[in-house]
Amino acid sequence: MKRSQRSSNAIPSAAGTTPRPRRSEPAREVGAAARRLREGQSLTLAEVAQQANISTAMLSRLETGAVSPSLETLVALAGALGITPATLLQNVGDDDDSAQHVAAGEGLQVVRRGTRRGHTYHLLAAQRGPNKVFEPFLVTLTDKSELFPGFQHPGIEFIYILSGIIHYRHGRQIHVLRPGDSLTFRGTVPHGPAKLQKVPIRMLSIIVYADDKHES
Repeated sequence: MKRSQRSSNAIPSAAGTTPRPRRSEPAREVGAAARRLREGQSLTLAEVAQQANISTAMLSRLETGAVSPSLETLVALAGALGITPATLLQNVGDDDDSAQHVAAGEGLQVVRRGTRRGHTYHLLAAQRGPNKVFEPFLVTLTDKSELFPGFQHPGIEFIYILSGIIHYRHGRQIHVLRPGDSLTFRGTVPHGPAKLQKVPIRMLSIIVYADDKHES
């Protein structure tokens, strides 16, 4: 009896067509930009990977969009290419006059400095160009034992709790937040989770960046 020549990984859909691979579109855009910039400078994968302190295999996977880069990797890669991180992100997202649809689970996953892999930050939208207006994240926190660093960044941050209970520090104050609660604060003041009372915690975090002329 002959074996089927169809690959075991190719599973047809109900309509008889091959389903679309579930890869993050933002990750593919970032990877494509990194490859264009690298090749434009006649640099090899090995040369850039060494400068960014990552493996050649990881850089190759990043350029094809097979993996989502961490925030630290984006910064290191930009430094190796002699550009700003914003340059890698300038082509991510749709044009300003069109809607940007990110399917569930397909947001670009980034890693905040000082956090472990058990916690995820999924970027839900990305804008073209070097000037960011806002950044929306879906944050999932799972490890009660983790000690978080104090975050600081420009702009105003709004967080909304979807599930779990968190003690959130902003400056010298601690706010106990439950599902349905929200908190809005200046990102320049040190802030971050102080205690994860009930996990998993899922929350929306939206950072709004003001124009320089409006900064106090």
